[in-house]
Amino acid sequence: MTEFETGRPVVLRGGTVLPMDDSRSVLPGADVLVDGDRIAAVGPRLAVPDGTIEIDAADGIVMPGMIDTHRHMWQTAMRGYGADWTLTQYFVWYYLEHGKLFRPEDVHAGNTLAAIEAIDAGVTTVVDWSHGLRTVDHADAAVDALQAVPGRFVLAYGNIQAPPAEWTAAPEFRDFVTRRITGDDLLGFQLAFDVLGDPSFPEKPAFEAARDLGVSVTTHAGVWGATSDEGIRLMYEHGFMTPGTVYVHAATLEADSYHRIAATGGSISVSTESEQSAGQGYPPTWAIRLHGIPVSLSMDTSVWWSGDLFSAMRATLGADRSRAHLEAHAKGETVTHCALRADQVVEWATRGGAHALGRDDLGSLEPGKKADLVLIKNDRSPVSFPLLNPYGHVAFQAQRGDVHTVIVNGRVVKHEHELVGVDLAAARRQVESTVEYLRSTMGEETWIKGMNPDIPETKILDNPYTYTDYRSSATRDR
Repeated sequence: MTEFETGRPVVLRGGTVLPMDDSRSVLPGADVLVDGDRIAAVGPRLAVPDGTIEIDAADGIVMPGMIDTHRHMWQTAMRGYGADWTLTQYFVWYYLEHGKLFRPEDVHAGNTLAAIEAIDAGVTTVVDWSHGLRTVDHADAAVDALQAVPGRFVLAYGNIQAPPAEWTAAPEFRDFVTRRITGDDLLGFQLAFDVLGDPSFPEKPAFEAARDLGVSVTTHAGVWGATSDEGIRLMYEHGFMTPGTVYVHAATLEADSYHRIAATGGSISVSTESEQSAGQGYPPTWAIRLHGIPVSLSMDTSVWWSGDLFSAMRATLGADRSRAHLEAHAKGETVTHCALRADQVVEWATRGGAHALGRDDLGSLEPGKKADLVLIKNDRSPVSFPLLNPYGHVAFQAQRGDVHTVIVNGRVVKHEHELVGVDLAAARRQVESTVEYLRSTMGEETWIKGMNPDIPETKILDNPYTYTDYRSSATRDR
């Protein structure tokens, strides 16, 4: 047993604390006291109970744990495989050709590695947008993995190989919810499916299932080549746009759709690295801000991109500012002040995620809130000093290697840059087994070709979803 497994209080001493309050204040030389699963106090030179474990946070930044609202964790065993894919190639590989090869143990391997990667990078909560759950056995494997890693997760249950109305009505799905979704504070639950824009609105029973279960829906909206404003309109007209709904990407929507999202209190999960590279649409923060819609950040999938929110913050600032400069230059003007600032993207990576999940006990450092927090400190790095603008430092200078200590629900899960209570070697063996299975099943030629797959003559440019014949030009002929 390590000292962190004794249940003793923990205090982080003398750090620069970013509490993520309404004023986005900075508290230099402050302490954060954790007792049980809660933050007990924040302030300078705190008195602490006898036996409290002290962590030196001097020259470091203490901030809330980051929250990723959209990550396809099951795909992490394929890390980097699709580095050169377009979104269409992703659809071909996972939806049409090889996604059906994944066994429950392969979902378990991907989820385990993704969960470990998240806490290692200071991402204390992840929404597992788990659309590879072809059977309930796959879903059980996903949850088993999440519950074996000391992080906070939300299982967003999905199945890209079957109609949402079908799998949400299956008795085995309802049995799974009864068995596995038991109110565990470390395991939330959402339904994950997309709305195609078919006028018959075949997704309606799935929305009704979410309403019956009392859970929110997360959906890929405004994705070029897949989902359009028609899906938003159908959701709105049938009364299924709620404050808990999370719209992922939302990058090709018209103003009318943004108005509907704003009016119904939903939020948008922006995956900037994904939108820039895959082609869902230009990262939409510039438009979202105009409509006052709450924003959270996400990294999408490690089959392409990084699995940390430092990269997400950096990319989001770059994309938003780049668009502002280009628009100004086109008019012969000059941007003299940045509209999107570093403290805003840090807020999106913390409080924004908490808001999207309806968790007002996460995302900020205040007494009584859940003790999910991160210490960014690296005395071995020349990038760790000088610390002049803490929010700018988090957004532009820090990286996953600078994450010194991570606490989830009051439990220290990383300290002095080392994971605590995590069997990384076992995770590696699982992933190696999955890669070997996929590679041998596909065959070496197909495996290599899969890194740049051809586009077959199918309906995929009109509708990538295999369970419907619906076709529409709305997603690409705009």
